[in-house]
Amino acid sequence: MKQPTRDGAKYTGVWPVMLTPFDERGEIDWASLEKLVEWYLAAGVHGLFADCQSSEMFFLSDKESRQLVSHIVAQVDGRVPIVASGHTASGLSQQVEQLGAMAQTGIDGLILISNRLAQQGESDDQTLVTLQSLTEQLPPAVDLGIYECPWPYKRLLSDDVVAWCGQSDRYTFIKDTSCHLPTMRRRLTLTQGTRLHLANANSQTLLASWQAGCHAYSGVMANFHPQLYVWLYENWRLQPRQAQQVADYLATAALIENLDYPACAKYWQLKLGNFTTMQCRVRSVSAFNDSFFPAAVDSMARLGDEIQQLALRQ
Repeated sequence: MKQPTRDGAKYTGVWPVMLTPFDERGEIDWASLEKLVEWYLAAGVHGLFADCQSSEMFFLSDKESRQLVSHIVAQVDGRVPIVASGHTASGLSQQVEQLGAMAQTGIDGLILISNRLAQQGESDDQTLVTLQSLTEQLPPAVDLGIYECPWPYKRLLSDDVVAWCGQSDRYTFIKDTSCHLPTMRRRLTLTQGTRLHLANANSQTLLASWQAGCHAYSGVMANFHPQLYVWLYENWRLQPRQAQQVADYLATAALIENLDYPACAKYWQLKLGNFTTMQCRVRSVSAFNDSFFPAAVDSMARLGDEIQQLALRQ
């Protein structure tokens, strides 16, 4: 198992939330998964977030989750760091067992899900109690993180929880879904000087969040055009005018995620030749195919190609 890192750059950059391809029977399509991994890496991404909500983790068995992540770890073979979750259990003992097994897959970071730490309606105090208990029982040799997953309900982290994570020296990664710049700025202040890195999931606030000090992007739109997010991350300081143009496009293009995600992303991966089906476990794809959604995705992608060429020329 990897040792905890002190490298300040490890959890920075662009981290796609990985899709899980399924075949016509609804089983994991391993060949398509391998194509997807290489597509992400060819785009220059800085890390991968496996077995997350975009991976349909709540619709995978624990065995499938471990197999999925182990396969990705073996294929990537250290080319980029990998974090993974699979944190779907409710009971504390089940969570310890589930997360402990995931920690053994060779990942760099183990990601806890904020809404698993307390039931809907329970206090933030309960979140912190559960978090502290889990942290004590998880292997000390793996980095930890938290994702504010919006399903089955969205629990944003309190300032006390964020501050504790930073002070604990165990937590390196928070996937922030507040979509709120003042909240992100406050979290950056609370964790300044710690190992904790803040990854924004929201495209509309992304450039401003990087300018404020956020460390990464980990959102669904890296399943469409990760290379544009990589360009923005690597050039926003060097080419501010072009970066603003790219950021404006990405903020607008990200509205596509409201068109039956993850079906819309799987449609795009099918069109690219990475996937063989659009099959999802989380929902039927029939409504997507019978709508204007495919045409909207195609238009978004064509414009993105033009934006990329424009950015590269300037």
